Amino acid sequence: MTTHVTVIGLGAMGSTMAEMFLKAGHQVTVWNRTPGKAGALVALGAHEASSPAEAGELLVISQLDYQAMYDSLGDVDLRGKVLVNLSSDAPSVLREASDWVAARGGVLVTGGIMVPPPGIGRPGAYTFYSGPAEVVTRHTETLKAISDVTYVGADPALAMVFYQSQLFMFWSGLTAYMYASALAQSAGVAPSQLLPFAQETFGGIAGEGPMGFLKYLTAEFEERSYPGEANSLHMQAVGMGHVVHAFEEAGIDATLPVALKRLFERADAEGRGAEGLGTVIESIKKP
Repeated sequence: MTTHVTVIGLGAMGSTMAEMFLKAGHQVTVWNRTPGKAGALVALGAHEASSPAEAGELLVISQLDYQAMYDSLGDVDLRGKVLVNLSSDAPSVLREASDWVAARGGVLVTGGIMVPPPGIGRPGAYTFYSGPAEVVTRHTETLKAISDVTYVGADPALAMVFYQSQLFMFWSGLTAYMYASALAQSAGVAPSQLLPFAQETFGGIAGEGPMGFLKYLTAEFEERSYPGEANSLHMQAVGMGHVVHAFEEAGIDATLPVALKRLFERADAEGRGAEGLGTVIESIKKP
């Protein structure tokens, strides 16, 4: 079924989304706050709106943050319109935005797309969506042009909770690899020599084997029980001190290792030292 889709925001993400909607056979209108970005899309068959007031029923928004949506659509009649906002912001901001859209007669579906621009529309791409289930279901086939649709619940904040959680793991995991590579290089080890061991570590953590800590920790989080007989938090805190020493000795910035050491030590000082590493989550939840 052909749908009229209006894409608001023509940065790298929005432009690629518009292109994917066109390739899927949809009628596409595009608008950007800064003129001059629609030429290539118009050549592919998109219509460039002179203002966002020309938007059809389904608006897909890809902007810097939710304030950009307010700035762009503040004067637009939203009655009968569905806004699918894939911009990033804090979860509380998304709840406020849902109320803002509803007060103007529209419906907000929030989203967090889990691929960079080159991955949009390709196998493996997916987006977290939250908001009214019926509305998401109604537009699922259209939204599949840019990625698989992963619905996470009615609370409009949930898409961003899932998105920010994943993004933090992505950034912190890659930054940990940067630190590991810097330490290895300080001893004359080439990054390519470290790579296979890093791949084994990351893969093992997510796997089913003896290093499959994601699965083990998840069970502990749900039960709020953190057995530490074989590997106590206190032992990890001491070991983290050795890691920090290694970085400092090599003359490498130790900001992240020091922060992790302090977190472990705080949990230990709270009386959790005899428990397992997973108990640190209880300290995280109570800063």
